[in-house]
Amino acid sequence: MSDPRATLISFAGSKAAHLARAARAGLPVLPGFVVPHGEGADGDDWADGDTADGYAADSGAESLRRAWQELSEGGALPLVVRSSSPQEDTQESSLAGQFASVLDVRGPHDFRAAVRTVLDSAHRPDGTVAPMAVLVQPMLAARVGGVLFGADPVAGRTDRMLVSAVRGGPDSLVSGEQPGTSYWLSRWGRLSHTGPAGAEHLLGASELRRLARLARQAQGVFGGPQDIEFGFDEAGRLWLFQSRPITAMAARPARGARLLGPGPVAETLPNQLEPLEEDLWVATMARGLAAALDIGGTAPRRQLRALPVVTTVGGRAAADLRLLGAAPPRHRWLALLNPTPGARRLAAAWRVGRLASALPGLATDLVADVDRRLARTPPPDRLTRRELVAALRWTRTVLVSLHAQEALAGALLAEDRTTAAGAALSALAEARALGVPDRRLVAAHPLVLALVPPSLSREVRLPETLAGTGTGTGTGTGTGAGTGTGTDPLPTRSTDSLPTRSAVASLPPREALRLRIRWVQELQVRLVRDAAGRLAGPEDAPDASAVPAGSKVGLLRWPELVEALEHGFLPGDFGERLPRAVSAPLPDAFRLAEGGTVVAERPASRGEGRGKGRGGGADEGQGVSGGRAAGTAWDAVGPRPSDPVLVVRTLDPALAPLLPGLAGLVAQTGSPLSHLAVLAREFGLPTVVGATDAVLRFPPGSRLTVDGATGDVRASGDVRADRDVHADGGVREQAGPGGQAGQATQAYPADAPVPPPPVGERRGGAR
Repeated sequence: MSDPRATLISFAGSKAAHLARAARAGLPVLPGFVVPHGEGADGDDWADGDTADGYAADSGAESLRRAWQELSEGGALPLVVRSSSPQEDTQESSLAGQFASVLDVRGPHDFRAAVRTVLDSAHRPDGTVAPMAVLVQPMLAARVGGVLFGADPVAGRTDRMLVSAVRGGPDSLVSGEQPGTSYWLSRWGRLSHTGPAGAEHLLGASELRRLARLARQAQGVFGGPQDIEFGFDEAGRLWLFQSRPITAMAARPARGARLLGPGPVAETLPNQLEPLEEDLWVATMARGLAAALDIGGTAPRRQLRALPVVTTVGGRAAADLRLLGAAPPRHRWLALLNPTPGARRLAAAWRVGRLASALPGLATDLVADVDRRLARTPPPDRLTRRELVAALRWTRTVLVSLHAQEALAGALLAEDRTTAAGAALSALAEARALGVPDRRLVAAHPLVLALVPPSLSREVRLPETLAGTGTGTGTGTGTGAGTGTGTDPLPTRSTDSLPTRSAVASLPPREALRLRIRWVQELQVRLVRDAAGRLAGPEDAPDASAVPAGSKVGLLRWPELVEALEHGFLPGDFGERLPRAVSAPLPDAFRLAEGGTVVAERPASRGEGRGKGRGGGADEGQGVSGGRAAGTAWDAVGPRPSDPVLVVRTLDPALAPLLPGLAGLVAQTGSPLSHLAVLAREFGLPTVVGATDAVLRFPPGSRLTVDGATGDVRASGDVRADRDVHADGGVREQAGPGGQAGQATQAYPADAPVPPPPVGERRGGAR
């Protein structure tokens, strides 16, 4: 190891070369020697010789024999024989745990067998053979060992270090057999917190400071934070067993990144959206909410113009939680001392005071205007292209006004327990009892559209079951009838007896506005679908075979749709556009890092105070590789699903070949610094360890959402989202696939016009 050539990766391999550099810099490295790659290291010329000790009598084998005798004191001391390939421990990939190491090697025959084991591990699963040197060192009987990261790879923080320790050497930790005790340190070794709760404290304050100093020294030698394996011997001396670059750091949001979340908008837009849906619904919602916030003086106008109040991430809607008041200010005391928000509110107070009294009338007028326009709009197939574009432009404009007034009504007017969804559920329950088909019900009583979100690609499907109503269930096919309680379907019953007309007329202003938002969105769906049919028609395209089917119209942006309708030109790449890959539901609160990476905000309950465990309840896991994904639980035994989330008991390095193609990884035990956790971070694979009874709680086939940042693993029932009516009149949403409500899949006539509001509801909300 003292030979200058030992510092050359091409000669000694990465592991040995790094240790040789560390030793030359004065770091505490055990002595040893290297069997270089390409210099007899294949073992064929010395592993089976004719000498008494079994070594060939050439000079290379003799040098190796002497080195072994000197280091082991003639076989009296145990050795560790380790791989040292130029392909491992690099800046790009660690290949952690993919090559063999043999511990506690005694005697010449065991030594030869250990070398052969290491050399054989160079044969990769893909059929290639990695260049391999062999590193030999004394076997240290460590009192405490573990892994030290010179930065926190899980949180993406370079201002703190992460240590994980176990009794004995680090091997049981990196193999995933033991989870170890984790310590989060400042760069100077000050303890921030430990975990998991109740873990044995193995390292004292002095030892933690020594580890922090070793991490800083290694960073100075190698030019960056290091992944270090260490051990303390019985005399308390600290030894460096391995040092390699940290290959994968979790994304970290920039300072001041906005706090986003789906909460305020998920009720309206719960599903993943296509590009055109974003332009039709998210953009108009963002403009409307910005107008409401500006009128209320709750945010600077410059900020409202610079950043959208509502945006999309992976096609899913998310709002700025601080702008909407759904999250406390970043610095509470500074917010109290800052006079600017108060000045803005004071300047807006006179507007808000007058608006609160005038808002019910304004809402009623807007509702009436929308109703008149909807009633006068002919079916889409009777509109010219110019009229179709004009109608779509009107819907985008009026949605901004509807969203603005709806937000103001929610903030300024007294809450009313009457909701459009509650009235719609009552109407739906009675329609199910009468056996009214869903298509007929929607056409005659559009109030029930309040139960489903808009979609350009999915057909409307009303809830199939209504718990607690006592009226039976419906088939939900869109063409059949409901199934009464013990009676035959009655498809010929009239819907005139349903109380939807009076229910709509009696809605409070905010609910009346919300219902009109849904009606206008439905008009947009009908108009866009008609436009898609025209664009796909042979009369509109010189090469009709190159024009995608109408179902792909959602892949257009709004300006592209207008251009196609007005001038007949689709984007040149439209034929190659593909639907978005299904994305996992967004966290409740998150920030965006570079590249749009979602970084979930850890709840305050997952405290990081001194000496406190990391994590909340007993069932919560620890995130070790950032990212969020949804998929199907898999045990690596049965058939592999298309979106597998591997659920195992421990992070066994033998599972490494399974990592490519996984959607996520969940383990009952394991350390965030184990070899498989390191590889998971390199693959960008959302990974959670410490998930209590995960194998039992998440059997194969379960639908899971895995958050590798917070450690949250959620199972969702494989049922469609419904809303239930209860005896108290409340509404409860049931989780559907992926935990989202309001999945819409029922057949619905695309060419039907939006039905006009029933007589008696033209003035909409009550004053």
